[in-house]
Amino acid sequence: MTKALLPQAFWFRIAAPCPRVEDMPVRDGRKALVALPPSCRLPEGARLEGRSTWAEVCVGWNPRGLGIVVQAEGLGDPKLSADWPEGFADVQLWVDARDTRDVSRATRFCHRFAAAIRLHRPGRSLVVEVAQKPIARAIADPPIARSVHIESRADLTRTGWTLEVFLPATLLNGFDPETNRRLGFAYQVSDHVREDQFLGVGRDFPIGENPSLWSTIELKD
Repeated sequence: MTKALLPQAFWFRIAAPCPRVEDMPVRDGRKALVALPPSCRLPEGARLEGRSTWAEVCVGWNPRGLGIVVQAEGLGDPKLSADWPEGFADVQLWVDARDTRDVSRATRFCHRFAAAIRLHRPGRSLVVEVAQKPIARAIADPPIARSVHIESRADLTRTGWTLEVFLPATLLNGFDPETNRRLGFAYQVSDHVREDQFLGVGRDFPIGENPSLWSTIELKD
């Protein structure tokens, strides 16, 4: 069979509901920082290419901001990845607070957040650092938040690992659910032994700098 010149995800622009979840973030170390119901699960874009997914991504919102949970199955190869300078795994998140569809360069409403997850030994636990990064070739940049203002948590599970991130509304330039309920959204989940996972198109296209390639999440009450 002839391989398609373009990935199937290129022909689709995903628009997924993002339910309202009032009880987040939870600042109690004994509980999840962000607990999201199954209704917050994003579509599995990899299935468009006939591939199975290894990470489930959920997104919820409330007036205080956005909550994102990544649940990954399997650990890759912890013995290998523990010594990688990049860390155990990493997650990239892109958010456009105005869901810009007609420009190919990021505006001041577009944000990029990078989560670096590291395996801490000998306790076999995870530590995570989340930082806001600039977007290449942007027309204008949003204010860059200090990492201390981004709340996050990573944990090992019986079958893999989880990452929880809460992005406060104050860090999302242009976030205003009263006037706009559509946000541009994209992600990349990576470790060192598995193929990167994306919501829509992948790195064959400039998703890291072109918001017109991002998907849409619709804030629902």
